Amino acid sequence: MEERTDFITYCIEEYRSAETLSGKAVIELFNRYRVLDYLRSHYEALHTTGRQYIVNDINQYIQARTAT
Repeated sequence: MEERTDFITYCIEEYRSAETLSGKAVIELFNRYRVLDYLRSHYEALHTTGRQYIVNDINQYIQARTAT
């Protein structure tokens, strides 16, 4: 459980940094599009990837949700 929590924290911080957003803005965005649920359910695949892959994957996930 702690590893997943650390991973989600890592994803939030890396996304915040890459997109130059505040922590609050990232949490609001992630809550709106249920990104945290996505990260939890795909932890096994995502935790072995790099920073840029994760940021890109999150962006693609959000874009897919805004297109519907």
